Amino acid sequence: MGRFSKKIHSDTPKYVTEHSQETSLPGPEALVELVSDASTKTHTKSKTKPVRERRKKTSETDNHMRDKALDTQIYLHGRLLDEIDLGQLESLSEEDMRDRVSVVVRDLANKEAMQLNRLEFDEIVNGVLDEMTGLGPLEKLLRDDTITDILINTHKQIYVEQKGELELSPIRFADEKHLLRIINRIVATVGRRVDESQPMADARLLDGSRVNVAIAPIAVDGPLVSIRKFSKTPFTLDKLVEFGAVPDVVAQFLWAACKSRVTILISGGTGSGKTTLLNALSQSISPKERLITIEDAAELQLQQPHVARMETRPPNIEGKGEIRQRELVKNALRMRPDRVILGEVRGEEAFDMLQAMNTGHEGSMATLHANTPRDAVTRLEQMVAMGDMKISPDAIAGQIASAIGIIVQAQRLSDGQRKITSVSEITGMEGSVIQMQEIFNYTRTGTGPEHEVIGEFRATGIRPHCLPDIVTKNITLPEGIFEPKSLPVGKITDETIKERVG
Repeated sequence: MGRFSKKIHSDTPKYVTEHSQETSLPGPEALVELVSDASTKTHTKSKTKPVRERRKKTSETDNHMRDKALDTQIYLHGRLLDEIDLGQLESLSEEDMRDRVSVVVRDLANKEAMQLNRLEFDEIVNGVLDEMTGLGPLEKLLRDDTITDILINTHKQIYVEQKGELELSPIRFADEKHLLRIINRIVATVGRRVDESQPMADARLLDGSRVNVAIAPIAVDGPLVSIRKFSKTPFTLDKLVEFGAVPDVVAQFLWAACKSRVTILISGGTGSGKTTLLNALSQSISPKERLITIEDAAELQLQQPHVARMETRPPNIEGKGEIRQRELVKNALRMRPDRVILGEVRGEEAFDMLQAMNTGHEGSMATLHANTPRDAVTRLEQMVAMGDMKISPDAIAGQIASAIGIIVQAQRLSDGQRKITSVSEITGMEGSVIQMQEIFNYTRTGTGPEHEVIGEFRATGIRPHCLPDIVTKNITLPEGIFEPKSLPVGKITDETIKERVG
């Protein structure tokens, strides 16, 4: 133990209070006895107890075992803070760090008379490493690529979304202090803070996942955390076609429109896939163009080489120093952008965005929350009015009709599927009303035996006004793409959209 004898002082709160001599430690030997007792009882009484009761007993036993294992990991983590020089560990590789932590865990387990098998020992070492260098219990969930959302309702309850459906996870935090420590670690990485005076915060993880935090006094029962995970490899339009989120011909049209610098607005509700679609569409942009992205919390994963990213800043503890999206949009126009991309339009910055789109920055993109393309236009008008610019409603409508080319509506259906439900084009003004025409749509036709949504994509038969611009730029689209008909779903060729459209 001489190599780790240096005692360190850490601000990290210990989650298990100082144990007195008479306090029994939550060692894994209790888990072994628990498993043995449970297995004996199940064997002797399985013939007399109903199946449902036995399953309930097994579930309670599993939960109790997890709680004991978590308590053991946290206790050992607290002891390791006194035994290991963390400064020395930070300079080690992951493999060397694991070896050293394993040595200390083994010594501590021997001191505490913990009888561990290999599986239990590895689980405790992994848990301790996650507590020391990661996000504790969340690490298992973050490593699972099938999970898209992690929703924490106090330290006792964690829900995850898999395949579009929410389910309760068996993973939990030891107590509220444990959860608050992980929250502070998350927000500190992006230079933000969360406390009683500022109980809400937006942040992001190192992999780009979006995080929202709410704590007391606004969170009544305990801290609330929402994590929107993003794929380590961003989705392409080809992948969205393969998943059935959009037909192949619609994806080709959207790729061509984005490539030919048609301004696109992506509308949809929470979790409908707006950011995923924006990332996928941006892959059609030429690598020679300079892109400026503006977000509240940087989460876009653009694949172009020339991208300048900016994000807003909340006010400091004195209420000063706030930088809003509107200031960033104004500043972006001085940075020689070819396109300006807003992660989400939600306020008076809508006016400055429209100004940019109307002054030589065609092809810019943005997302906003709305239920239909028409609602998206109405919301834009309201957000411009929020800026108190003293502009007449007719002038605002004229700005929108001139700036926006296509509105793409994304929707999360009742069964968890995400679909592009409408592609509409703004064609101009008629009097004081903005005129729109729908080019493609998705219509629900029924419900399957497992309550899944059944529907079909259709072309409406209307040729878009932007088609001549696409054609004159030598971008090819399939013949008959706009004829009124039902559109096939899924992958139809091995060639990528880029190879076919250009």
